[in-house]
Amino acid sequence: MNRSVNVLALVKDGERYVFLYDHNSASELLQTLGRYAADPELSFSWYDAAVLSQKVRRLQRQAAGEPTSSFRETA
Repeated sequence: MNRSVNVLALVKDGERYVFLYDHNSASELLQTLGRYAADPELSFSWYDAAVLSQKVRRLQRQAAGEPTSSFRETA
């Protein structure tokens, strides 16, 4: 059985946010990104959550064999 683990990371204002997730836990990760963005104690913003969410969704589309957009994504 081959289970791949994805790594999503953000370094911001001296803080490091590192998320490990697999295909089955992507929706839970998206919820976690929202909780982090809503936490005023963290430097993690709604913009950060949106950018990382886009990356997660793009990886899901790639894993499913769906075409991805033709423009270059950054972050």
